[in-house]
Amino acid sequence: MADAMSASAHKSATEILRKHGRTFNFARVFLTEVQGQRAARLYAFCRYVDDVADEACDRRHAKAVLDQVKSQLAGRLAPSPRIADFLDLARETNIDFDAAVALIDGVASDLETVAFETISNLLRYAYKVAGTVGLMMCNVLDVDDPHAAPFAIDLGIAMQLTNIARDIQEDAENGRRYVPAAWVGGASAIDIAHPDPVLMPGLQAAAERLIQLAEVYYQSAYNGFGFLPSRSRFAILIAARVYRQIGVKLHRRDFAVWRGRTIVSTAEKLTVATAAAAAYLAQPRLHLRTQTHDADLHITLQGLAGAHQVAL
Repeated sequence: MADAMSASAHKSATEILRKHGRTFNFARVFLTEVQGQRAARLYAFCRYVDDVADEACDRRHAKAVLDQVKSQLAGRLAPSPRIADFLDLARETNIDFDAAVALIDGVASDLETVAFETISNLLRYAYKVAGTVGLMMCNVLDVDDPHAAPFAIDLGIAMQLTNIARDIQEDAENGRRYVPAAWVGGASAIDIAHPDPVLMPGLQAAAERLIQLAEVYYQSAYNGFGFLPSRSRFAILIAARVYRQIGVKLHRRDFAVWRGRTIVSTAEKLTVATAAAAAYLAQPRLHLRTQTHDADLHITLQGLAGAHQVAL
């Protein structure tokens, strides 16, 4: 019975990744079967947590559900099938529950008023909802060196900043403004959801700044790819470059974020994957374990699990 339930959970995880995680599902084919299944299971857990907040009709109920998830992780409540599968995955790969709890806390913050004032607010949020996923992926992909952690966090942050740039207006329609206040002249989510012509240049500039900041974290992440086993290194490089392509396309659209969601087509993914293969062969830094992480990128992340801690 337990084996049947496990097989069902794994199949469900694969279906969730295929439906909702197109970029990662595209890159997954380059992983080993075991790593691909683990990645799908991790994605399913993260997606479940995210959906609790994004699909909430009652914010208090959603917060209670997320608190229950944390209690299930801590063993205070019997786990649901989805959480039970994540617990099994965590035991198999030695995932640190601190990262999972930080993810839940980051998602739970979306149930509050979201109107970030500073870049620090933005980066700490990006760490919680995406940098933590990078940390957990290290375990899933059999990374055996703790020095990989800051680079993995940076890739998660880069991807989240890309998401935020792409979804500025969509998030505003849901009452969330992740862009630091000064970047948009203090405009509220309501203002951004229905921008007038005066505000549009500010939104374009904010999206551009987000993509420029994301690029800093992408470049740092590439310096840590050497910690990944060779096959997963290629898969994650493809995923990173496909996601980065969203920013490239935003740039081509002059960062006009109100013109609808920017997507990367299958044909474009194949083109990016081909370029990634060339980079994989031509760029030595992708294969080195000797790259030094830039501590300045984690100044705002002090005290968080896996972040580059700066001695005072």
